[in-house]
Amino acid sequence: MYVNGFVLAVPSDKKDEYKQVAEKFWEIAKDYGAKSQIECWEVDVPDGKTTDFRRAVKCEDGEKVVFSWVTWEDKATADASHDKMMADPRMKDFGAGNGSDMPFDGKRMIYGGFEPLVWQEA
Repeated sequence: MYVNGFVLAVPSDKKDEYKQVAEKFWEIAKDYGAKSQIECWEVDVPDGKTTDFRRAVKCEDGEKVVFSWVTWEDKATADASHDKMMADPRMKDFGAGNGSDMPFDGKRMIYGGFEPLVWQEA
């Protein structure tokens, strides 16, 4: 299992637009091997004393934190899918590549790839 994780700031009034972008992205990602996608909208995100989610993405007034991840079978599958997804014509439907039509500032998004250390489900 391999996980691509993301944290970003989205204007509160762009929640529906962000959801639409995430749903469109899933249609592409699953075609290239993604196993799951979770998109979480801020409900209870406290300010920290040293650092926190808001500071990590330079959250501005009127913005909410989004915490999301996409799971893959393994890192090789995730890596192999990246360039293929970016080349997919459907990515242009929501401004991928230039960020102009995205409902968030992609320059403030943080992301990375992770291998699960513990994975438990009830």
